[in-house]
Amino acid sequence: MEFTTEPFDLDEAPPHALVARDVIQGAPLDAVDVGPFGNTAEGDVDAVLTAVDAMLRQSLGAGATRVSLQVNVIGEPGEPREPGEADK
Repeated sequence: MEFTTEPFDLDEAPPHALVARDVIQGAPLDAVDVGPFGNTAEGDVDAVLTAVDAMLRQSLGAGATRVSLQVNVIGEPGEPREPGEADK
């Protein structure tokens, strides 16, 4: 997944950005890269969805006015994905 929170502040990270960073860094994800202009994380489907839910709720609660989010599902080649698989 990739995400950014707004509004931006080039002088220091705003509270909503710090909250989003803390949520993602504290989640049980495989790879996390936090940067000033974007953040990425990889992990199990359920861990990513749980982290996204927490990040959205907490960063919006901390003053974010916009969160841009992209989630990609990467599986084994030829591996079919069933609807609702994350709920199993």
